Amino acid sequence: MGIVRDAPRQYAWIALMWIRAALAYPASFWIMTVSSAIITGLDFVGIAIMFATVDTLGAFGLREIALLYGASGFALGLADMAIGSVEQIGQHVRTGSLDTMMTRPVPLLVQVCADKFALRRLGRISQSVIVFAWAGLPVDWTPARAAVALMMVVAGFGIFFSFFVAFSCIQFWTADASEFANAFTYGGNTMTQYPLTIFPRDVVVSLTFLLPVAFVNWYPCLFILGREDPFGMPSWFAFLSPVVAVGLLAVSALAWRTGVRHYTSTGS
Repeated sequence: MGIVRDAPRQYAWIALMWIRAALAYPASFWIMTVSSAIITGLDFVGIAIMFATVDTLGAFGLREIALLYGASGFALGLADMAIGSVEQIGQHVRTGSLDTMMTRPVPLLVQVCADKFALRRLGRISQSVIVFAWAGLPVDWTPARAAVALMMVVAGFGIFFSFFVAFSCIQFWTADASEFANAFTYGGNTMTQYPLTIFPRDVVVSLTFLLPVAFVNWYPCLFILGREDPFGMPSWFAFLSPVVAVGLLAVSALAWRTGVRHYTSTGS
């Protein structure tokens, strides 16, 4: 229990070290942060330009899609900043630095996730928050909808968190497959930026029950927008995101433990 209790403090100290290193060069930090916000923002600019020729996409308007875009981007941005470094686990295996980490009195997952903590990723997060806030202006906010919105961000963070860890663990066996994890993390974010009505029903079913990325934003946003599910899924799916997140986090923890136990060092 002591290890679990100390993990957040240890993570914060390592992350703070990298933040101080990044802020030692403030011009470079702000250029990278603003550039990140602009580059990721071009995704939404592309969507907005598309609406110059169409009124709806999959029966959803621009502000409704912006709500989906902002919610998914916000959750992914938080997870990417907090734990995105776990994608470099293959590099740690190849260079042998994972062996060094395993000798330190800090949980291995904490060290891998906090390593090279990139505060510049605030650029992606701030851009998503701005889009989400703009999309939420016409929403008739009630306490229930505000609670679901907060739950959506927290659960979305947990879902992407689990994706980063679980799919990065394959590098314990392959040593280099970071793109495999990207297909599910950044790929999942790209799919959920759009209304799922543009995909066939079989794809939506897969994104609900097989790779449940639909719970990041689709079902909660339908509740916030006061819309029925076009595919006839139960309305209570809007409140299921935390349960899905906890389940996926348990699976990712099991994948991490299995990967670490399989690891036999580069010298073996």
